[in-house]
Amino acid sequence: MKANFRRFFSLTLIIVSFFASFFVTQKYLNQRLLESKKTLGAQTQNDGQTFPVRLLIPKINVNVVIESVGVTSKGNMATPKNTDNAGWFSLGPRPGETGSAVIAGHFDNIDGNPSIFANLSQLTAGDKLYIQDNRGEFKTFTVSSSKLFNPGYANSVFAPSDKAYLNLVTCEGVWDPDTKSYSKRLVVFSDLAT
Repeated sequence: MKANFRRFFSLTLIIVSFFASFFVTQKYLNQRLLESKKTLGAQTQNDGQTFPVRLLIPKINVNVVIESVGVTSKGNMATPKNTDNAGWFSLGPRPGETGSAVIAGHFDNIDGNPSIFANLSQLTAGDKLYIQDNRGEFKTFTVSSSKLFNPGYANSVFAPSDKAYLNLVTCEGVWDPDTKSYSKRLVVFSDLAT
């Protein structure tokens, strides 16, 4: 009788925990969406220009918010503050403009769990990705290639061009605990679909 009660109690506790975590997660997501809308509204009023707000890559189940990022104090491209977001290099072209727009994403999070670009290496030539701007319009890009670089890859990723490109960047290689960084950078190159 006691064993059955313990099983029943344990099962009840698991079910209650599941629904509690679902509602907490849903509340968190709703709060993030509200914060995102407020931020987007403020940015739109400030400059009246379009800018990327969401990245979708169906093949690897990516559907994330895009933060605007600049450079670090060391002169490197900054990374998104939230490991669940992508970071668009706002000092370069906007996705769809002439030149090489760049979006970075984390390979893993602070706990070592996979983050938004953990599966970026699975993209191959011909795969599609989509950028949504603050006006709700989408631009489609087609993956052309990918390549691993050593840190210091900027000339290849930010190269000037007379066409519109979008380059996705994440970490790869071996983790170095001293520098708190990976040894390589994976860059996925894509072209604006016409």
